[in-house]
Amino acid sequence: MQYGNISKKIRELGYKIESKQKLGYRLESNTDALLPWEVTSGLKTKKFGKRAYYFESIDSTQNQAMKMASDVDDGTIIIAEKQTSGKGRSGRKWVSPKGGIWFSIIMHPKFDISAITLFPLASSLGLSYAIEKTLGIKSELKWPNDITIKGKKVAGMLVDASIESNKIEKLILGVGINFNVDVKQIEKILKDTENFYGVASLSEQNKSIRPISLLQSFLIELEQVYNLLNSGDSKKIIREYTKRSSTIGQNIELNTDNRKIKGIAIKIDDDGALVVSENNKNIRVTSGDITHVSK
Repeated sequence: MQYGNISKKIRELGYKIESKQKLGYRLESNTDALLPWEVTSGLKTKKFGKRAYYFESIDSTQNQAMKMASDVDDGTIIIAEKQTSGKGRSGRKWVSPKGGIWFSIIMHPKFDISAITLFPLASSLGLSYAIEKTLGIKSELKWPNDITIKGKKVAGMLVDASIESNKIEKLILGVGINFNVDVKQIEKILKDTENFYGVASLSEQNKSIRPISLLQSFLIELEQVYNLLNSGDSKKIIREYTKRSSTIGQNIELNTDNRKIKGIAIKIDDDGALVVSENNKNIRVTSGDITHVSK
């Protein structure tokens, strides 16, 4: 009875167990749930992901991370199987059903406050690297921090920071990845929302990769770009981001808090700002939504 209860619990966690009379139990396959011991096992990072917390359902990993940020180590990760009130940029809702990879990472960075606007770009670059290395898929980077495949959004980033005396006390990176989600269902929910431009799921491109492989790969890549920022080496990040950008060199329409800008996206500035040429005048934009892109 005791072993039966244990095997039931293991199955509930997503593992497949074979049971044979007199022979006992045998693990047939691992779970796709991003459980803490799955995340930390064999993870080749120094800090990121070494401490992990997992929730089957939560309002928002970002909210939970903000509550815990002062009491946990640099690189602690909060993971949810699903979010009921996932957060996107500018107060938007992020639809987060079971099947996606939803998490937040708590950091206490050393880099200067001036680099905080570059961090989301650096993080999206790290995820683009990880997607290519684990799934063999090339993705594009839509400024400021969306990852797209064939023009449709597959992942996004959100950053919350606490700043005191011109120093970053804590920084929380929220990440949402459409790994194995029902694209049609999400599009049905979001189709009438502002700035919606389509949804993609990684499982449509490659069904053989487990989500843990992508998450671990991203944590490795993120730690590397994080270390580059801590050492003040932002030029490499900007150079590599530009290579993968679907924004640079394009005619764009961009909504900011103050106005709409129409022009050509020229470059990414040293702090992650987008430089747009409008009527032969260069304008720096640190935040906003690109609503139209054309060659």
